[in-house]
Amino acid sequence: MQEQINHYLNKLNYEIDSSDVYEAIQKQEKIIVIDARKPQAYQTCHIPNALNLPHKQMNEETTKMLDKDFLYVVYCDGIGCNASTKGALNMTRLGFKVKELLGGLDWWKRDGYMSEDGDSVSNTLSCGC
Repeated sequence: MQEQINHYLNKLNYEIDSSDVYEAIQKQEKIIVIDARKPQAYQTCHIPNALNLPHKQMNEETTKMLDKDFLYVVYCDGIGCNASTKGALNMTRLGFKVKELLGGLDWWKRDGYMSEDGDSVSNTLSCGC
């Protein structure tokens, strides 16, 4: 039984859902959301105020301006995409505190949270992605 408890505790240490991210943002906790997809995908639709830092570009140079006291939540399209996993791995290797957003942008939208497409904020159901 302890092994199973440890499994679930580990999941909570490394994964986060949309509701918890939204709540942390509303409480102005030290959290930064990173979209690990290509810039074209980010431009089409993304979580408001998310930084676009594609996983292939994550390195010491591109992350030197980021504060390691923050929690970084990394996401991509959803369960059919592994850019968030690659991004979370890269950011962890660089020494950041990281969690992966469960379900990515897809579940963020399904949970009814706002998203941005281009330069405007949209209802998640009408966002172009």
